[in-house]
Amino acid sequence: MHAWLCENPVGVEALTWKELPTPEPKAGEIRVAIRAASLNFPDLLIVQNKYQAKPPLPFVPGSEYAGVVDAVGDGVKHLKVGDPVAAFAGTGGFGTHACVSATLVMLLPKGFAFDDASAFILTYGTTHHALIDRAQLKVGETLLVLGAAGGVGTAAIQIGKVLGARVIAAASSDEKCELCRSIGADATINYAGGNIRDELKKLTEGKGPDVVYDPVGGDLAEPVFRSLAWHGRYLVVGFAQGGIPALPLNIALLKEAALVGVFWGEFARREPEANAQALAELALWYAQGKIKPVIDQRLPMRELPAAFARMGSRKVRGKLVMTND
Repeated sequence: MHAWLCENPVGVEALTWKELPTPEPKAGEIRVAIRAASLNFPDLLIVQNKYQAKPPLPFVPGSEYAGVVDAVGDGVKHLKVGDPVAAFAGTGGFGTHACVSATLVMLLPKGFAFDDASAFILTYGTTHHALIDRAQLKVGETLLVLGAAGGVGTAAIQIGKVLGARVIAAASSDEKCELCRSIGADATINYAGGNIRDELKKLTEGKGPDVVYDPVGGDLAEPVFRSLAWHGRYLVVGFAQGGIPALPLNIALLKEAALVGVFWGEFARREPEANAQALAELALWYAQGKIKPVIDQRLPMRELPAAFARMGSRKVRGKLVMTND
């Protein structure tokens, strides 16, 4: 097998494409012949030694991938050689093969494309958990999505519409806003060129959004938090901008608002049955054409450094996918 190996986590430039022994699955594991793997923000952090999880060196990065089962370890009964699967394993995806615990694998239904499947579990799992379990988003409510043209942002637009919400998508350029409208957003805000509080007042007739989905953090958080509706819910999903904001908690008191954390990975670990039910519902929505990952580019696996460079430029709309053709 071949894979991108991280032997020294000082950044993308230290990754090397190497030939390695093809691993054999241990008890409870399967081996996947990887067809596609997607980039997520933690994949960049982990090779910079900035992520909370620090795998032992050396390791193959790549948290999310899809492919075909080509070997099965002892004790695995629900999967067999030849099955199409997707996995969110934390590492191992940026190569041609990976061994993974069978408990971390989603069996793909017929017709689920590998490139879509490689960009599905994290973004849609996170968003389903956020909007349904944590925010309890209701039909007719207004959902504001920050960073709306990214991977989780585009998922939030789509799931918000499935749930019957009015969706306002906020992004950093007119081109990104156009993408958001094309996948269902009812209104958009280009926060690079205007005052987001003023725009929200206009779009909500002064009421403010009922739910905010924030994977960005940084300097947008406080003005948006101040814009919440009565009984609003502010979902803390991530900090893609880099800064962790300090929010005025008196706003939560004055509006009886809720500041709600979303940690899908821990939810999936602690409540695997509930997570499996959510993924099954998401797979059904995919089959029905209600949701579909937005893929910015598909690149050969060997071009991973170029993909990381594009991610760092913040030009990505949706997800970048690496393929083994």
